[in-house]
Amino acid sequence: MRTIVATHFVSIDGKVDPTGGDPELHDTAWTFRTVAPAPESYELKAKEQEEAAGLLLGRASYQMFAPVWPGMTDEFPRYNALPKYVVSTTLTDDDLVDDWGDITILRSLDDVARLKEAGDGELQVHGSVSLTRALADAGLIDAYHLLVFPVLLGQGKPLFSDADKPAQKLTLTEHAVYGNGVQKQIFEVVR
Repeated sequence: MRTIVATHFVSIDGKVDPTGGDPELHDTAWTFRTVAPAPESYELKAKEQEEAAGLLLGRASYQMFAPVWPGMTDEFPRYNALPKYVVSTTLTDDDLVDDWGDITILRSLDDVARLKEAGDGELQVHGSVSLTRALADAGLIDAYHLLVFPVLLGQGKPLFSDADKPAQKLTLTEHAVYGNGVQKQIFEVVR
């Protein structure tokens, strides 16, 4: 069975996007504006690229990444070669780029659950906050890879939903604190 790993940059107050998710205003540069440079704090990203067997994206993140990532051959060579699965009820095959490898549209969380059961390896969710929350609420996420930045964003899109559901226990499997204050927190979901 595949595992689904949600990987995110997040503020101390649990926000991942200070724009509230507006794709026209989306800005991950807050991560670079809030801390001093420390390359070691991004080593997790290189490790993730080696461990990934596929990418699982929501529609908005797909539409932001697809025009950019295929041309980033030095930064994302492995991600560019991996299969991508886009969860969307509105995208069609005509909306997909043709220079980013195999891309499959999944129409529902049930499709994601079937994909998870039908293979092995790690499916990573990058960006795609609404998808991450829906997957978590459906019990489909197996692990979280978080880089927690020492900032309170206040406004913006939260990583976790406020759905009325039972508590979900997590096990911290890896942790590091870097000189710039960023914390790496790797959690596995306890089933």
